[in-house]
Amino acid sequence: MNVEEYWGIGPKTKTVLEESIGTEAAIEAIEAGDVRTLVEAGVDRSRVTRVLRHAQSADGMALLATRDARLVYKDLLDSIAKLAVSEAAADRLRTLTPLADRSAMEARLDAVERGRAGWNALDDDDRTAVLGTFERYDDAAGRIAAVEAAVELAEIDTESAVFDPIAGLDTDALAEAAVALEALGDDRIARGADDELDRLRDARETLDRLSANAEGVLEELRSDGVDDSTAFREGLVEYLRRETTVDPARVRSAMVDEAVDATGFVTETLRALRSDLEAAIGERSAAVRADLEAAVEAAGEDVGRAETAVTTVARELSVGRFAAAYDLRRPRYVDDEGLAVVGARNLGLLDAGVDPQPITYAVGEHGLDAPAGERVTVLTGANSGGKTTLLETLCAVAVLAHMGLPVPADAAEISVLDRLVFHRRHASFNAGVLESTLQSVVPPLVSGDRTLMLVDEFEAITEPGRAADLLGGLVRLSIAEGAIGTFVTHLANDLEPLPESARTDGIVARGLTDDLELEVDYQPRFGEVGRSTPEFIVSRLVANAGDRAEEAGFRTLAAALDTEMVQRTLSDAAWTALDGSE
Repeated sequence: MNVEEYWGIGPKTKTVLEESIGTEAAIEAIEAGDVRTLVEAGVDRSRVTRVLRHAQSADGMALLATRDARLVYKDLLDSIAKLAVSEAAADRLRTLTPLADRSAMEARLDAVERGRAGWNALDDDDRTAVLGTFERYDDAAGRIAAVEAAVELAEIDTESAVFDPIAGLDTDALAEAAVALEALGDDRIARGADDELDRLRDARETLDRLSANAEGVLEELRSDGVDDSTAFREGLVEYLRRETTVDPARVRSAMVDEAVDATGFVTETLRALRSDLEAAIGERSAAVRADLEAAVEAAGEDVGRAETAVTTVARELSVGRFAAAYDLRRPRYVDDEGLAVVGARNLGLLDAGVDPQPITYAVGEHGLDAPAGERVTVLTGANSGGKTTLLETLCAVAVLAHMGLPVPADAAEISVLDRLVFHRRHASFNAGVLESTLQSVVPPLVSGDRTLMLVDEFEAITEPGRAADLLGGLVRLSIAEGAIGTFVTHLANDLEPLPESARTDGIVARGLTDDLELEVDYQPRFGEVGRSTPEFIVSRLVANAGDRAEEAGFRTLAAALDTEMVQRTLSDAAWTALDGSE
């Protein structure tokens, strides 16, 4: 297979991979989702991530039909990755994709539940130990690191199913294999593997130093009072025993019988002794290597399985930790087309430290405690009333559910979709924005069998009168194409009458708080138009005016709206503040 057959790999990336790790290794890394290997091979990390996402589930990635849907997906991956137990796990989690198969979604949800149960079962000390193990694994990686990590994880006192891949390994044999693998190193047996081998190597190193200064050795012997030949030979034996710990018998056997002079005798003896030590080191290395390899062989296939086991545990613990941190719940997949949530929360607000008001909302068919039947809803209401946040929440629920992950809601039901069209409001409108918006939302709507439409303030892309016509057409097209969805707009009255299978909902502002902040009930009221709130905003501006001229100007605007309501709002806020001070 050619690596260019994978999405996102062109001639340049192909060359980088083939020259660094070869075609076979590159394909193996792609199929295994091995981010680190591909990055270390020289491919940009963001490109690696995109390639692996499409390699794992091109059909799943097709769900994300618009740029805004893909941005929500990426934000979710960032939130998940932040809670990964290791950097290696974070890399792999960033390649998680939506899935196209319902059974695959259910299987991944099962894995998340194992991970959540396992993480929750750990006490603080065990969590610290687990994170420490994975941190060391991050730093080292490779076969040895995986074996060592598996041995350490096996020491965690837990019976949680998430650790089953580790429990299935012979960790006693792996512990010995880890020592053996560490000792075997690359090609040379590492120091510390065998005391005798270390002693022989030290002696050889000392001999190399002495051989470089044979005259110095001779001078030391003479300073010890050695003068006749017999004493000289025994003096050299004792000297080398003392300096190198080499057995005297080995030294004597290496001594030359003939030499031109004393210096030659010392030089030739040191050379012969080193040659003897080299042979001894080779023999000892072979024996030690055989023992070490036997220890690795005793662990059998578990050495190879350790890396897969550690990777699996890290991934499941990470997504379980994510689910536990946000109190996520398992969604229910339904055959009828619909999306419904009860007690839904926005993850972005949770990340920002906000305690959001839980929301119940639904479109299409479902079995939860919310209106059902209408395939499309038109969501109206106050400025800053949370309409866009609700769309983002519904989008996040849909994406997470299709990734086989639990969702931020007390309960959720969703049908399996093949297209998710999420479009946020644009700040300004022109012909280019109108054209690009229509090109982004209409093709996936008409090409998908099951599409979810989440469109925010469509009127922002063109003048209000024509926007109402376009939005009404988009609502009717969505229903005709069998889609479900929610459209946020301030033009609900211009859309009447809606088709029979559509519903208008509204978010209502209650008034101003004693701090003159807008007080909103973020829970949409089903079947009602949410009234806009310029009166409340103008009331706040009147109350906060910097001088009499500003106040007069804002009161003129109030008169254009509803002077009585503005005054009543100001009075209510004032009395509320007064009651609070007393």
